[in-house]
Amino acid sequence: MTFDVAGEAAKVVRDRSAAWRFIEGFAAAWAEPIEAWDGWNHADLNAAEDRLGVRLPDAVRDAYALFGKRPDLTSNQDWLLTPSELRLDGEVVVFRREIHSVTSWGAALDDPDPAVVHATERGWEPWLPHFSAACVELVLSEALFRDGAVTADRETSAADVSLLEDHFALLPLHGPGTRWFVSDDLIVREDDGEWLWARARTPESLDMLTRWLPGEWATD
Repeated sequence: MTFDVAGEAAKVVRDRSAAWRFIEGFAAAWAEPIEAWDGWNHADLNAAEDRLGVRLPDAVRDAYALFGKRPDLTSNQDWLLTPSELRLDGEVVVFRREIHSVTSWGAALDDPDPAVVHATERGWEPWLPHFSAACVELVLSEALFRDGAVTADRETSAADVSLLEDHFALLPLHGPGTRWFVSDDLIVREDDGEWLWARARTPESLDMLTRWLPGEWATD
């Protein structure tokens, strides 16, 4: 099954429902299709709201109801919190934690599809302008670390900037310090201009990656 990652991602920044369609299409093509039982039910989400004393943004409820019980999509490296683990920090609901607890991600409570922020030593700082787009970025990030997947990583080189632009499409999902590039059956994340993380849908596409971006790729 093929899935136009670049084309579908371009729609995400304009349309919340496009984010959910992206995640469904990506899961079907790169993992396993999303089933009806892969999300939390309304009772679970209502219980979380009662415990927190706030109404969760519509996009947060939509995401948890669609794929919140799919750790292969959400929690290979970092963790999407369960409804019972959601917590408040002022006007932010914290929904995701980094593997080493270096940072966490939260959604504002002021919009149906609110901005997402991440924790830094200076406090909460912007990550992506909409929760739905952040969910797409989350699913792509976790795809880089899925057990059994065809993945690779290496330090960036001086030639990578032009090579990435020559062979890949840039996705409109860049958070602070990150850029996403895709081509047929290949996804690459560049972190702070220092490291590349790649996911290939097939071993053949991994071979293509190493031809396009030669270097010391680790494929463990």
